[in-house]
Amino acid sequence: MSSYRRLSRAYENAKTIVFDDRSKFILFSDCHRGDNSFADDFANNRNIYFHALTHYYKEGFQYCELGDGDELWENLNFESIFEAHKNVYELIKKFHLEKRLHMIWGNHDMVYKDPEYVKRNLSSYFEPIDGESKELFEGIKYNEAVVLKHRETGQELFLTHGHQADWWNYTFWRWSRFLVRVLWKPLQVWGIADPTSPAKNYTELIKLERRIKKWILQNDLTITVVGHTHRPRFPEPGDIPLFNDGSCVHPRSITGMEIEKGQISLIKWHIATTEDGTLRVVRVLLEGPQKLIDYKKT
Repeated sequence: MSSYRRLSRAYENAKTIVFDDRSKFILFSDCHRGDNSFADDFANNRNIYFHALTHYYKEGFQYCELGDGDELWENLNFESIFEAHKNVYELIKKFHLEKRLHMIWGNHDMVYKDPEYVKRNLSSYFEPIDGESKELFEGIKYNEAVVLKHRETGQELFLTHGHQADWWNYTFWRWSRFLVRVLWKPLQVWGIADPTSPAKNYTELIKLERRIKKWILQNDLTITVVGHTHRPRFPEPGDIPLFNDGSCVHPRSITGMEIEKGQISLIKWHIATTEDGTLRVVRVLLEGPQKLIDYKKT
């Protein structure tokens, strides 16, 4: 199956969410939450991510996670990841209970496309202090894609992970998972990157972006937001509307997309030092805000 057909299928089967200019969304992807070992890239930015997501929860945002939230290539199961980052999952659970959580699976958590796997592993967890199981993400559903559709203008935003344009990491993800688990995870500790990942291979990154751009043009879509490559992207109105929210495993920072008041922005959260030497987690606007309607085709 070609990347065109994979992207088209994801769009056709996407979960649709109706929104308007009062709606607020935060889009993060590629958290790669691990087991807090030396190979856990998320561990370095865990406090930044937790602070940022707490801000969005208090401000009434809906949270869309565009794939690769959990690192299930390097790790055998969700339980070890949950134990390492329990406070993070308790925060995400708050979004879920208020129906403000929309989860998309990527290649590193592609096992979540199986509803039975999700139900078996994410519905509850065992609390050793109380000696009993407690509810976690009861009834949660993972999707391959989400379409945000504006209630008044009809404009659509297509949200997906983007690995549909990466034939190796989509079709042969089990082989990729095997290689990462037995080969690249041990080497990662020594600073050797996986060459099959578009996040580490610039040539593959460019090819992947080119395939998605071609699909956007052939389908006359206005806005497509992906992750996967870890490279933030924010096109100008009039350019091919391919956005990328970056990742949560940048060195000492995380990036994401905000949608608020009918506008889209690329933002970064990182730790900054004040004049008196205090460390603070701060939000920085990288691009935008740009009106969504400016990308709508006439």
